[in-house]
Amino acid sequence: MKIFAIGMNYAAHNQELQRLRVGELRSGIGTLKRPDEPVIFTKADSAILNQGKPFFIPDHLGRIDYEAEVVVRICRLGKNIAQRFAHRYYDAVTVGIDFTARDLQKKASEAGQPWTICKGFDGSAAIGEWIPKEKFMDIQGIHFHLDINGKTVQEGCTSNMLYKVDEIIAFISQFFTLKTGDLLYTGTPAGVGPVKIDDHLEGWLEERKVLDFNCK
Repeated sequence: MKIFAIGMNYAAHNQELQRLRVGELRSGIGTLKRPDEPVIFTKADSAILNQGKPFFIPDHLGRIDYEAEVVVRICRLGKNIAQRFAHRYYDAVTVGIDFTARDLQKKASEAGQPWTICKGFDGSAAIGEWIPKEKFMDIQGIHFHLDINGKTVQEGCTSNMLYKVDEIIAFISQFFTLKTGDLLYTGTPAGVGPVKIDDHLEGWLEERKVLDFNCK
């Protein structure tokens, strides 16, 4: 199983991430335009955190941020997939959390280094209950949100993605053979922030709660 993830796929988060990196409080920083190509990174399969298991915050990695995302499950083998056929290659969606070691990410970005450690450490890919995609009228019209301790901290809609799901699948399949069970984290909207011990996280697709776990 492979875990693919997309960075910088919501304009408002791009501005937010730039502020986090430079410590700037002014608005209007970062790009509202989509990158020339999707920003792709991967996580190890040991990053998966499922079945409501707790997330043990790794205190040696510094600040750990939540990033709630819609996740797509690949359902068939595919290579060099045309965008018009990409919808045939996934069968279910859920909410996941792309946990990010923010201090390490800032250092890596400043040094022009990859995000492998800050994004791919053990337990960094929380995953919720799968919902068949047929339950939704449009994959690009799904509202989702994340609650922490009963308060909504992040919300978005897949209509605001800079690169749509089918575009991403077509792009990735030029370089990697997609296989049944592979996962695609499609990017996070604005509202990311740090987690702490005893936080209770709940992820929602529309009115369905699909993710529920605690931080330890």
